Amino acid sequence: MSFWRKYLEFPVIYKIAIGFVFGIIAGLVIGPPITVIQPLGTFFMRLLKMIVMPLIFFTLVLGSASIDPKKLGKAGGLIVVIYIITSFVAVSIGLSIGLAVHPGYGFTLPGVEYKPPKPVNFLDTILSWIPTNPFGAMAEFKIIPTIIFALFVGLSLAYMRASSVARIKEAAEVTYRVFDALSEVMYKIVKFVLEVAPYGVFALIAVVIGKTGVSIFVPYAKLIGAEALGIALQIGVVYLIILLISGINPVKFFRVASEAMLTAFVTRSSSGTLPVTMRVADEKLGIDRGLYSFTLPLGATINMDGTAIYMACVAIFAADIVGRALTGAELATLAVAAVMASVGAAGVPSAGLIMLTVTLGSVGLPLEVIPLIAGIDVILDMMRTMNNVTGDLTVTTSLAKYFKLIDFNKGIWAS
Repeated sequence: MSFWRKYLEFPVIYKIAIGFVFGIIAGLVIGPPITVIQPLGTFFMRLLKMIVMPLIFFTLVLGSASIDPKKLGKAGGLIVVIYIITSFVAVSIGLSIGLAVHPGYGFTLPGVEYKPPKPVNFLDTILSWIPTNPFGAMAEFKIIPTIIFALFVGLSLAYMRASSVARIKEAAEVTYRVFDALSEVMYKIVKFVLEVAPYGVFALIAVVIGKTGVSIFVPYAKLIGAEALGIALQIGVVYLIILLISGINPVKFFRVASEAMLTAFVTRSSSGTLPVTMRVADEKLGIDRGLYSFTLPLGATINMDGTAIYMACVAIFAADIVGRALTGAELATLAVAAVMASVGAAGVPSAGLIMLTVTLGSVGLPLEVIPLIAGIDVILDMMRTMNNVTGDLTVTTSLAKYFKLIDFNKGIWAS
């Protein structure tokens, strides 16, 4: 096997971590003169910004168009509502902890200037999310209006695919395949950008360390701690309450759910953990296959509570770094953007890192924060993925109990 093939097959997150470590060393050893490599970091940032809008539009249209209206029904509609509610609870926890801890407080990112947007009231903020010119919103890098337009297009396409009129159904399928192909194109571009990431991260962190020294490590520790606390509250309080309200024994539940949780922690992939999650639901929790075969894959796609917490904490981290105190309207915008971005994030390792562009861009926070935290993202990713999978199983089990689609003579309940 050639060196180049071995290099490409080596996990990109580890390459980013290596670039991160070498960037720290270079910054400490060389000091301020390391700024000569700044253009390499700028090149990576421009690539990152280039992919944001098309990635959001194509993937969200495809994702929402994939929902089969016929399968939603009563249980399906309820699961979507609960998933969205738990995501908003998660992002509220993330924002609250971020505002309490202020993980980036006292640290300044060199060379980044923040121009605060014109203040608007809450109602005007909500109305501004509806784009009068969707393509203009994309050109102007307006994240939430683009997301909303993409959802309109995708959901309309989903209903067209379920149409009984042959002409409409055929047109919808052709359009769906086009968006499928365009999404695959974007995934290929993202893969290329991530291959550039180790070098961009190296340059950006080297410049930061060269100018500021080791002062960044305290904010790193606070950010990791903030996310860990948020996830502990989401699992230990929110999910516990859901289980207790549903009449599910939480001790037994977490005893068997731990297998899927540990797999998610190690693999950092909700989709990759799905076979384990479904086996736990079937063999150990006795949930009806007709239910979990729909709710768990759907959850691996749209239910990203851990990712929502992560995005909220990182957004506060970014606001602290540029000295920005977010207003109530901006926090509301941030919450909606974080939930939408977590829904749009793929269930694969470090997908949340790319989707941070949605959350930060929604309130004008600097995207330069993304490569700054890329080196520690593997730690953050493990925790948030474990949370995502735990949420899928919790909601599915509770819904199974509500609809009497759980066999209490099977698995953990029989012991």
